[in-house]
Amino acid sequence: MSSWTFADVWEAIAAAQPERPATIQGDRVLTWAQFDARADAFAAHLIARGLGHQAKVAAFLYNGPEYIEAYYAAFKGGFAPVNTNYRYGPEELFYLFDNADAEAVVFHAGFTQVLEAIRGRLSRVKAWIAVAEPGHPVPDWAEDYDAIVAQVPAVRPVKAPWGRSGDDLLLLYTGGTTGMPKGVMWAQDDLFNVIGAGGNALLGIPPATSTEELIARILSPEHQRPVTLIACPLMHGTGQFSNLICFNAGGVAAYLPSRKFNAMELWDETDRLPASNIVIVGLAFSTPMLEALEAHPGRWDLSSVRAMSSSGSMWCQENKQGLLSHARNAMIFDSFGSSEAVGLGVSASAPGAEAKTAAFTPGPSCVIFTEDGRRVQPGSGERGMVAVSGLLPRGYYKDEEKTAKTFKVIEGVRWSVPGDWAEVNADGSLKLLGRGSVCINTGGEKVFPEEVEEALKTHVNVRDAVVVGLPDARFGERICAVVEIDGDTQPTLAELSEHVRRSLAGYKAPRDLVLVDTIGRAPNGKVDYKAIKDRAVATLGVTA
Repeated sequence: MSSWTFADVWEAIAAAQPERPATIQGDRVLTWAQFDARADAFAAHLIARGLGHQAKVAAFLYNGPEYIEAYYAAFKGGFAPVNTNYRYGPEELFYLFDNADAEAVVFHAGFTQVLEAIRGRLSRVKAWIAVAEPGHPVPDWAEDYDAIVAQVPAVRPVKAPWGRSGDDLLLLYTGGTTGMPKGVMWAQDDLFNVIGAGGNALLGIPPATSTEELIARILSPEHQRPVTLIACPLMHGTGQFSNLICFNAGGVAAYLPSRKFNAMELWDETDRLPASNIVIVGLAFSTPMLEALEAHPGRWDLSSVRAMSSSGSMWCQENKQGLLSHARNAMIFDSFGSSEAVGLGVSASAPGAEAKTAAFTPGPSCVIFTEDGRRVQPGSGERGMVAVSGLLPRGYYKDEEKTAKTFKVIEGVRWSVPGDWAEVNADGSLKLLGRGSVCINTGGEKVFPEEVEEALKTHVNVRDAVVVGLPDARFGERICAVVEIDGDTQPTLAELSEHVRRSLAGYKAPRDLVLVDTIGRAPNGKVDYKAIKDRAVATLGVTA
């Protein structure tokens, strides 16, 4: 097939299996036919509101069917969907919608107040569309989403005059750990192919070569439609791309009924559905999941679970081992990638064969380059930046400078170099070190926080940890551990430093310690290093 679009594929799947469920959230089930009809109605409405080809449609929503319906409608109408971090405050939202040139915003009505503070400054927005919630009616300045999607047009599927193209964009805004959010521009054809084109390399399922082949595969008696429980937010790449992968296989996307993650609810839903795949983001999810299983042994039937997938945040071997001791039919796939670079590497764990923390098998198009553009050789001990070639985003929306810094031409080939550092082990596997943007320079040595954090997390009294660099007159920076304790026993600085020295060089051991009630990770598992550093500076009374 010369060019894929998600709408063309999903319309074909809906026609082939109209009565099969597409989305499930609690007791709310939408079939593929309903999903397709609602998206047609929404796409027709946006066209009627005057949105043109590749107009930006922002989804300011919690997890639920409306999120993926908004994306489907954007795909149908030749618009570009835009994710929105629902934790943002008014000015962050204004920056995002303004930077993205948003012309439509679909939002949960609970966000009305924060939007009222900025909507007067967003003159480009032609349509404000609200999803009503208990206690939060649709405001008088917005349209009712449920009323819109109920008005299914007579002529379907909906296609705008400008048609659809594999070059049509999906904008994935990413904040990373530093700086303002950047809109990663993924062309649909590139994204469809890079996430497997209806196949799954880890399961030995090849990419489809045409829509007809994909439909025949889905309708075959041997095909196992995934039931994917997406516990992490759809507003981030891990949850969003997992939903796309699930739909491309004709599967069911399930979302937790509650908005605040609850491990008990996750296992209840896994058992009830029953789920074949669970999508999470690292330690923030896996730790409470394991604690729930250990506190309630035998409560849930997890025999249906074949895969637990995570991306975007390193997590430890001990957690993987614990989860697999309960879900004995499952494998854990830990993907190493980012919004700008899909397929950097993967770590696969099975019961009794759990992969080491931060150890990944590189993807077929992944290379480690030194800062001067040389390839890092296996076993050399050199450090370099991870790069991937092949199917890449077009760049960052309206930001040529940042695009040039991330998407580089090396050896005559275009690469995405998002800023992750790694070493190459003698066997060719990657030892992930962390992001260069938060690297700590102490006494002339580079220390990557993630490496020290993982060492700290293996201590029996550490539930979670973040490492930051504090100003130091002698060494430039010194290492400070910000630790969330596990249990009632408070570990000492000397105890934690000695623990780190057992696995890492002495200069990587923390010289300061701040104990906190919670690290406060975002729903995607990431932390705000600047905010935590500011907190450590204030707690310890450090001056620059």
